[in-house]
Amino acid sequence: MIPMKIEEAIVYVLASSGYGMKTEQIAREINARGLFVRRDRTPVDGKMVYAVVMSHPEIFCKSEGRIRLMM
Repeated sequence: MIPMKIEEAIVYVLASSGYGMKTEQIAREINARGLFVRRDRTPVDGKMVYAVVMSHPEIFCKSEGRIRLMM
C-alpha cells in the first residue's frame, strides 16, 4: 500500500464508515489499518487527528462531537 498523508487516512476512514466518528475512534482505525505511520513510529492519537481536522475546514466539519466529511 502506498503511504498516505494523515489527512488522506482520515478521509479514508470517514468515507468507509458512512457516518461521523469521534477523533479517538478515527485514530484507532488509522492505527489498526496501518494507514499512516508517524516518523517517530508512535501511534496516531486523537489530538493529532483533531489538529488535522481543524486545519482543513474545507475537507472536514465537526458537529455534535463527531467529525464528518464536507460533502
